Order: sequence, then structure tokens, then C-alpha cells
Amino acid sequence: MKTVLGIDVGTQSSKVLFYDYESKKVAAVASAPHELITGSDGTSEQEARWWIEAIRAALVEIPEEVRRTAIAAGVSGQQHGFVPVGEDGMVLHRVKLWNDTSTAAECGELTDAFGGEKKLIKEAGNPVLPGYTASKILWFKKNYPEEFSRMEWVMLPHDYINYFLTGEVTMEYGDASGTGLLNIRERTWNVALAAAIDPDLPNKLPPLYSPEHGAGKVTAEAATYFGIPEGIPVSCGGGDNMMASIGTGAVVPGVLSMSLGTSGTLFGYSDKPVIDEDGIIAAFCSSSGGWMPLLCTMNCTVATEQARELFDTDIKELERLVAEVPPGADGVTVLPYFSGERIPNMPHAKASIMGLNMNNLTRGNILAASMESAIYGMKIGLESLTRLGMTAAKIVLTGGGSRNPIWRQMAADITGLPVVILSNHDSAALGAAVQALWQVEQANGAALETLVDEHILSAGSETINPENVEAYKEPYNRYTEYLGNLKNLYV
Repeated sequence: MKTVLGIDVGTQSSKVLFYDYESKKVAAVASAPHELITGSDGTSEQEARWWIEAIRAALVEIPEEVRRTAIAAGVSGQQHGFVPVGEDGMVLHRVKLWNDTSTAAECGELTDAFGGEKKLIKEAGNPVLPGYTASKILWFKKNYPEEFSRMEWVMLPHDYINYFLTGEVTMEYGDASGTGLLNIRERTWNVALAAAIDPDLPNKLPPLYSPEHGAGKVTAEAATYFGIPEGIPVSCGGGDNMMASIGTGAVVPGVLSMSLGTSGTLFGYSDKPVIDEDGIIAAFCSSSGGWMPLLCTMNCTVATEQARELFDTDIKELERLVAEVPPGADGVTVLPYFSGERIPNMPHAKASIMGLNMNNLTRGNILAASMESAIYGMKIGLESLTRLGMTAAKIVLTGGGSRNPIWRQMAADITGLPVVILSNHDSAALGAAVQALWQVEQANGAALETLVDEHILSAGSETINPENVEAYKEPYNRYTEYLGNLKNLYV
């Protein structure tokens, strides 16, 4: 047996997946959890060493005879996290994560220093938003000037894992575009914006490489620590969304990938840059050689989990209650901004339950409205992608929410597109493994699209219910109307 190893460093855990590409099945998978440091000011942080320890703990669960079969490895990592690394390779501070909103003030400072949001979008392709890496770097400089002066490299979570594996400092276009510091059109660093943070910062940004380049080979030290073969190639890897695009088949036009996890994402592939002057769609590069316009909301399954916890309701009971609720939850609408929000840009927003009256205050309605809110947020992104010229024939659904048949049907009916689910739900880890396979097979002339067609397998689909599509129109309009009115409270 020969396998490729996919490593996925998420917010809640790190996962390792060994994919037997000859038999087209997962040979083994394991994960280990992370801690999370949070604060009332929007802080969300982790220690980088926790990822390394979690990867090792997960690998220990895999039989040694399976680990020995790996011929290549690829890494997926949560996007946007800021890992400041010193000359000795040591991490200088806790990692501020993608869902950290404590640097909203620094976003404003950077935007003003560069000449405004319109200029940012025109010249770089993206505004500087809370969550992106750029404002975290400025925050670090302001609050920890001594440590900042010792910083040698700016890394992202997956870059740091690549560095630990190979000893090489690299960054690829896809994850780099989530820093806010990349010129998306040219796929080069925006030196002027980086210099607005610090004149020497451009020298601390890693060299950029295309996906074909790879990140290096596993060192003897990393091989011993992790118990994997020494010298196997490590592909460039990428952000979790970029790897999920490979793991869901969204590497050609016409396929949209929707992830229902802690955050919600909707994205697709484009052969050219897709720039949204309204700033709703992030103008990211893909990790497959093209571009990947993306919507990201910071609150997705979290709303349903909060409601389930409030009502002490398990999944089976939730499904029973929600199945009895009509589309639109009898007029109940949830605005799920428990962690602020990135799109729309409201880092200080709070969650709300709207439309309650004497007749509709039930567990089922609130649970159903919590689930619907996640898809309403995705529909905002779908409308923006359509406005920007993107077309889609189907949505491939992943993330924890994709396991719920009610949520899958909601996704189809609210968006009006058929929803496909995959035989493997670990799309980011599998995407990283398939990219690693591509790293090896490039020598034989293999194209990534061909490997994706061969190894990303469907497990079924949900077709749209025309009656429900019509029934969801008014509730969705109600959601956007509430959103428009409440935005002024959180500016």
C-alpha cells in the first residue's frame, strides 16, 4: 500500500489522514484537540506549539505500518493566523487566529494610512478586514515592540507547519492572499501596504511560490518527531479553504463549495481575478494555479450549537423539532453574530432573535431559524458571486453541517441549487493529500484537475424542492432587512 498524508490544522483540532490513492480510499484518520484562548475584546488565540503537539498526538494513533507508507505530505491550515517567527525559528507570541476581532482599530489605521478602502480594493483587490493577518501584525508591533523587532518571518499556520516539517520558509499564493498584503492580480506582495505597517516588513514576508513548487522535504528531525518517512516531498499546501476547494472538486468553473462549520464559507474557481468593489467577496488566489473568490462568515454552526445548548437538545431531538417547522420558522429570524461578523463587516456585532410573538416562541422555531441563518449568510455570497459573473451548476457541501440531512435540504432550497455531498467529509485534509499526490505525479505530467476527478467521489445529492424555494424568498428578504437596519447599531 502507498499513501499520501494530509494534515489539517483547524481551529478546534488537528487531523491527519492517510489516503491510499491506489485503492481510492482513506487508510487511516485521527485527530487531537486544541485549546483556545478567548477574551471579551474579541481575542481568539492559540499557541503554535499546540498544533505541533496535536499533529504528533494524532499520528501516534495511526499504526506505524500505515505511517511508513506515506510517499508525500500536504498541509492545510486555518487561514489568516499570524505566526511571528524569530531568527532562531522560535515563535515570539501567541497566534492571533482568523476569528480574532480585537484588531478592528488597526484595520482602520491601515486603511487610512494606505488612502482608503476604495484604493485598497483597486490596487490590492481586498480591503483590510478584521480576521486578515495585516492588522494583527500592526497590533503586534504596537503592543510588543521588543518582540516585533526580533521577528524574522511572518508566517501563517500552514506555513509554520511546513517550516517545522522541512526547515524551509515558503508561502504560496492562496494562503498569502488571506493576509491582506498580496496584490491579488499580480500575485506579488503589496510593498506599500506592508511598509505602512513597518518600513522593514516587506523583508520579513516569505518568498512567494506557485502551487507547483512545493515546500521542501521532510527533515530527519521532523521524521523522528512525527514518526513519518524522512525525505518525502511536502507540497505547498494552503489555507483550509484552498485545500477544501481541491477536496471538493472546486478547481474548475461551475462548481461552488460551501462549508458549514464554525465559520461558513462559499467559494469557487476562476481562471482570472474576481474583484468585488463592494468588499463582500474576498478576492483570493487558489492553491491550484487560479483564483478563488470567497465569502466567509464568522458564525455558522455556532448559532445552532448555542441554541441546542440553551434548550439542552441533542441532534436527534433537533432534527425532530425542525422537521415540523415550515420554511421561515413561523416568522422567527436569527441574526447569528455571536462572534461579531466579518461579512458584513461588523466586528462588534451581537446576536439577535427577531420576530418573536405570542404564537411563534417555540424551541423548534428558534432552532430552525438558527439553521436557516447560516444558509441566508451563504445566499448573500451567492448573489454577490452571480453579480460578479460567476455561474454555478451545483454546490458541494462540506463541514459538520453537511452531515445533517435537514441542513442539506435547506441549503438546496434557499440557494436554489442542487447540493452534492461527498463520500469523504474531511475535505481539507483530503485536499491536502491529493495536492501532495499531485506534487509527486507532476513528473508524470498529471494535471491536478484529473487527479481531483479521479479521487474526489460523490456520495449523493439533494435536489431542490420548488415549493420551498418559493417559500424561503420572503424569510430571506426579512433576514436582509433586519440586517440592514441593525448594522447601524454596531458601526
